[in-house]
Amino acid sequence: MISYDTPHACPPEPLQDGALWRRTLHVPMRDGVRLAADLYSASPEPEATVLPVLLERTPYGRRTQRGSDQDRSDAPVPRPEDIARHFTEARYHVVRQDCRGRGDSEGTFVKYLGEGPDGADTIAWLRNQPWCDGRVVMTGVSYSAHVQSAAAAEGARGLAAMFQDSGGFSCAYDAGMRMGGAFELKQVTWALRHAVQSPEAAADPVLREALLRVDVPGWFGAMPWRPGCTPLRHLSAYEDFLLEQWRQDTFGDYYRTPALYGRGFYGRFPDAPSLHMGSWYDPYVRSTIENFTALRELKAAPSYLVMGPWTHGHRCETHAGEVDFGPRATLDGNLAPSYLEFRRRWFDRALGREDEGSAERGDLPAVQYFLMGGGDGRRDAAGRMRHGGAWRTDTRWPPTSTAPVALYLTTEGALTLDPPTTATASVTYDFDPHHPVPTMGGQVTSGEPVMTGGAYDQNAPDARVYGAREPYLPLDSRPDVISLTTPPLQRDVVLAGPVSARLHISTTARDTDFTIKLIDVHPPNPDYPHGFAMNLTDGIVRCRFHRSYEKPELLTPGEVYEIEVTAPDTANRFAAGHRIRLDISSSNFPRFDVNTNTGEPEAAARRTAVAANTVHMDAERPSHVRVWVEGGADAFAQPERA
Repeated sequence: MISYDTPHACPPEPLQDGALWRRTLHVPMRDGVRLAADLYSASPEPEATVLPVLLERTPYGRRTQRGSDQDRSDAPVPRPEDIARHFTEARYHVVRQDCRGRGDSEGTFVKYLGEGPDGADTIAWLRNQPWCDGRVVMTGVSYSAHVQSAAAAEGARGLAAMFQDSGGFSCAYDAGMRMGGAFELKQVTWALRHAVQSPEAAADPVLREALLRVDVPGWFGAMPWRPGCTPLRHLSAYEDFLLEQWRQDTFGDYYRTPALYGRGFYGRFPDAPSLHMGSWYDPYVRSTIENFTALRELKAAPSYLVMGPWTHGHRCETHAGEVDFGPRATLDGNLAPSYLEFRRRWFDRALGREDEGSAERGDLPAVQYFLMGGGDGRRDAAGRMRHGGAWRTDTRWPPTSTAPVALYLTTEGALTLDPPTTATASVTYDFDPHHPVPTMGGQVTSGEPVMTGGAYDQNAPDARVYGAREPYLPLDSRPDVISLTTPPLQRDVVLAGPVSARLHISTTARDTDFTIKLIDVHPPNPDYPHGFAMNLTDGIVRCRFHRSYEKPELLTPGEVYEIEVTAPDTANRFAAGHRIRLDISSSNFPRFDVNTNTGEPEAAARRTAVAANTVHMDAERPSHVRVWVEGGADAFAQPERA
């Protein structure tokens, strides 16, 4: 008789006419808390067949259907048992577990911070079960990817492979919780949404109704929030962890924990195959690429990178926001018949199971990435702009064919290969924290109802854009936006890799922010007479961290500082006739919290001030943007005449 090391073992439950069996487990943690999990197997006696275990840990409910697992955007979302059966038929046992304090698991949920020990304890327990062959592989999207890197950073023995999709922190301070020192407000919308699904709300109908009635846009207009004066004030556990995240603005011990700082613990990661999947409009681009690059360099086991043109986890859709990338954009039907099949084949390969006939032979490219661009720029039947694109492979990232190129900023609004020669040149604008630049798409997830990820026409904000005001003019018409462009390109130019701007700045404030946004400007056509300014990637830096994220220093008004603003990587073909555009400003709200310009921490500030912010663009202070271009600077040369 099987032993589950728990007094709460349940008899097996037949599913799908006995083709699948499910048993509820209660897995003990080191502190005595028990986490609920479902074991799926092909028979009611799983110990009869000793197999690898596929583990997914989730805060969203282990039996909840989630759209990120579907194979096609127009197909029904598969149930957890449908997914499990795909893998049990491929000779795996499958375990889906509720994270601490979520679903049926005991304990108190604190976002991210306890996932390392809980993951490591779960893996250790699974390895000791008579139905496990000692190998545990982890899979999952978003939070279920974060928990994988958290367990790996604990040095979890027996973790035989990881498939991290749209998550896995290399450093949450750099991407996911903060960027450039600014707080990512998707943490707020995530907390508000999932508080409604908390065990506390399920047990208290009045609390649940109060959370359902929260006016999210209204509360965003009332920031910053104070303890006891937030829409989460009646759910202290959620209010506490959210406000603590917000208060932790410096890179200190809070962020150095293994669950948030894989970069500091790569040496502990098991030497096991890993696949890192992300998308160009996902908040975790930087973490995905860094995890792939670091583990590929540090470990003997192979690492792989897959980057698509999607928003967070939507790998089976051809569009992101207002832009469609064509039928080749999806994972299913292009990289594999389906997402499930893609994962199954990869795990079989990672575990060396090709000889069992369960996987295709052949080497997997180290890097598979979708190069956006090449479409006709017209409107499709769904009302989206056809941008197009195609899959590429490479041996590394950035691609071997690319080289860094500096494009210099001029006061005439140009981006040029030529460094400036003028003795003095600058552009100054006023940044008013009460009138921030509104977020229009980008690398955003969980932002509804105040922001949505993807590619949008920066020329056409409307009433759907939080913070946009009539008469809804293009964003580059704002006086607090510096917009710089190349001339229309004479030939196609391919950018693929990191994006950063080295800016020489000064300000009248003790602290302020600078933002960048890289844009592909399509020329006008009958569908878009104003053209289409398609956002690719954007970044931010909080200037009090100009020397260090650990020890902030306020600025001296009027003094010139050199700062670097880093945006997540991207890959795009700027077709001939298009222009490369860089927008510079000092806010991107509600994607990031707004700097008050007073030097007070944003989570507690009560005052704001208008700052006069200056970007210098002269010979001594040559501000520029650095991008990786196929063919290097030669790509901008005039084409030869036939």
